[in-house]
Amino acid sequence: MFFKILLLFTVVPLVELALLLYLADLTNWRFTLGLVIVTGVLGTILARSEGFRTYRAIRQQVDAGQLPGASMIDAVMIFMAGALLLTPGILTDIFGFTLLIPWTRVWYRKWLIARFQSRFTVVTHRSDADRFTDGPEVIDSRVVDRPSESDRS
Repeated sequence: MFFKILLLFTVVPLVELALLLYLADLTNWRFTLGLVIVTGVLGTILARSEGFRTYRAIRQQVDAGQLPGASMIDAVMIFMAGALLLTPGILTDIFGFTLLIPWTRVWYRKWLIARFQSRFTVVTHRSDADRFTDGPEVIDSRVVDRPSESDRS
């Protein structure tokens, strides 16, 4: 795992730098710099709008008493997209934009869920106390103040 992360943090920036230099060689440095700036600004705007949309979906699901599982995964992917789009580079921008597009995000979400399900096993069981009750047991209580020394006399 350490080797994969080390490879990711060394190879990806080198490939990005090589692509940017190649693009600058094909066009000019102003175009390449402008492309990096435009994708950063556009990515920030898109990440913000998608983030607000996902936030509203999470709020609606929580208010309806539902778990916002898919929306929470979307929120993490939008956050990652924003970070990738702020990083100068062509490959990171392409990947970041695909994370911001809702229909490609659905594909990534399905892939992530399948990957998590293949790696984790969740086992649930009911306790013996749950078998004898229709629902959760509620215990009603109240706080009674003890009389102080001055109240006793």
